[in-house]
Amino acid sequence: MSNLNPDTPKNKLQATIIVLLIVVIGLLVGGYYLAPRFERQAPQIKLQEADTLGLAPMEIVVSDPGTGLKSVSATLSMGGAEHALATEQYAQPLKEKTFSVALDPKLAGIKEGPAVLRVVARDASLWNFFKGNETMIEKNLTIDLTPPTIELIADDRYVSFGGVGAIVYKASADTATSGVKLGTHYFPGFQGQIKGHPDYFFALFAHAYDVPADAKARLVATDKAGNKKEMALAYELKNVKYKKSTIAVPDNFLQNKVAPLLKDAAARQGSPKDIFIAVNHVLRKENEDKIAAVTSKATPVMLWNGAFTQLSNSKVEANFADSRTYTYNGEQIDTAFHLGYDLSVTKHYPIEASNSGTVAFADDLGIYGNAVILDHGLGLYTLYGHMSSIDVKVGDAVKQRQVLGKTGETGLAAGDHLHFGVYLDGVAVLPVEWWDAKWIRDNIEPKIEGKSGDAIAEAQRPKAQHKTPRKAVHKLRR
Repeated sequence: MSNLNPDTPKNKLQATIIVLLIVVIGLLVGGYYLAPRFERQAPQIKLQEADTLGLAPMEIVVSDPGTGLKSVSATLSMGGAEHALATEQYAQPLKEKTFSVALDPKLAGIKEGPAVLRVVARDASLWNFFKGNETMIEKNLTIDLTPPTIELIADDRYVSFGGVGAIVYKASADTATSGVKLGTHYFPGFQGQIKGHPDYFFALFAHAYDVPADAKARLVATDKAGNKKEMALAYELKNVKYKKSTIAVPDNFLQNKVAPLLKDAAARQGSPKDIFIAVNHVLRKENEDKIAAVTSKATPVMLWNGAFTQLSNSKVEANFADSRTYTYNGEQIDTAFHLGYDLSVTKHYPIEASNSGTVAFADDLGIYGNAVILDHGLGLYTLYGHMSSIDVKVGDAVKQRQVLGKTGETGLAAGDHLHFGVYLDGVAVLPVEWWDAKWIRDNIEPKIEGKSGDAIAEAQRPKAQHKTPRKAVHKLRR
């Protein structure tokens, strides 16, 4: 006879224990999966360091490493009124969210004065009776909707196409950034450069060779709140005729100079056209981007003095902004602008610094070979390429005519020479102006010396178009 009667005390106890075990296991399993949903860590909020709010976006970073963000809101309180700046709900919780808030001047009730910015973030936790964890931050701000003021003190009557102009201006104390904008290029102004007027700003700007002749330069000042003031600059653009040339690329140049510049061995096995484009187009773009990165970091003081000097005993063999068309076996294969002067001298000739400054770059630079870039301050730089040797290092202070190294034919050079370029805030500019002592005396020095606008205007008068000092020769030199 079986002894499995469920009504016996022993069997009841066993059944109870089994049920309890199932319940405990269920609670443990449920706790394992549900406990993270009840996490108690509140979201984190980071506000951009600022004491004003205006048209400029203020960045806010909100994060929650636990269950993730469920909602974020930003409101502005002023004069007893609440203004919603941002409200977001997330169907799928986010670990981090970055957003910006700014003022719409047309928003009713917004006026200048003190205000409180309130940011609230809530996570997707089931804690707090399924409401989640909440973080709130309040920041006292000043609403600013008034743009800064600018006053033009001195400017240039004439600017060469591809060349540089100089202005002096005054900006109100609330100005955060200021400078000249022309096309896609921006040229910052620098305070403390004008004798007798430490509050004045000095800015060099370029009407670059790649900017349309009818483009308009504008002086722009922006305050910390993002309010902007603009003023048109008026000058007569002097035409500079840039040359066009056609250069035939021979096989020996492709094999001995072009192909070795490619680091990828497979790329060197391509067709002559593909090899040339990979160097003259792709590598050139990489090198010019590097030059722009180096020459866009302006030192806010003037390091040069007077006119720059052309390499002694040198002859110009290729001009600035030459438009070059390259052919191979009679077929056009590529084009490029030549952004400097090629200066011919005797082989391995000592290269002199064209003016005083600091070494910003000294290394291999692709198509430019071994190269040195000097920082002359206020956004102005000079470049020396195709060097056979470099005798300076980054950070060295150099004087005018100090030897930087020797000429050579490294990079994409078909013969021993110096490639000399001038850059302003990352933009290649006409070098010959900086060799012109009269241009420096008329356009730069009077402004730095704090002379009146009338005195500067008297010194300036129409000048002949800049010409290359010596005849240009368009060929691959051997």
